[in-house]
Amino acid sequence: MKKEEVDKLITESLSKEDAEFYNQFEEEDVFESWFGVYKGKFAWIAIIQSIVIIAAVSVAVYCGYHFFTSESTTDLIRYGALMFLGLLFTSFLKLWLWMQMVKNSIVREMKRVEFQVAVLMEKLSEK
Repeated sequence: MKKEEVDKLITESLSKEDAEFYNQFEEEDVFESWFGVYKGKFAWIAIIQSIVIIAAVSVAVYCGYHFFTSESTTDLIRYGALMFLGLLFTSFLKLWLWMQMVKNSIVREMKRVEFQVAVLMEKLSEK
């Protein structure tokens, strides 16, 4: 049985209010998931992280420009290393952002399962 079929069976068995609540936990697209990182307890960290990413990319672009326009070998090494570190730092922060998106997705699925268990326990207690 596919996930969509299971979701349909669950939604049909719920009351209207419960079905509306259950539908809150639907899977999000990429942009909803991305903007979801900027909500909740860790929103301030995500905002600071975005500002730091912009600064790191700016440093990498600045150093990249000077890397390709400088003539001395020491400047090439210096600007190349700073450009590499800026891009590396940016990629680490982006990985953190993606891990938060995955974490939010897992938490949403856990809430769906908790809700399903609660509804099942309620139906079993009624019998």
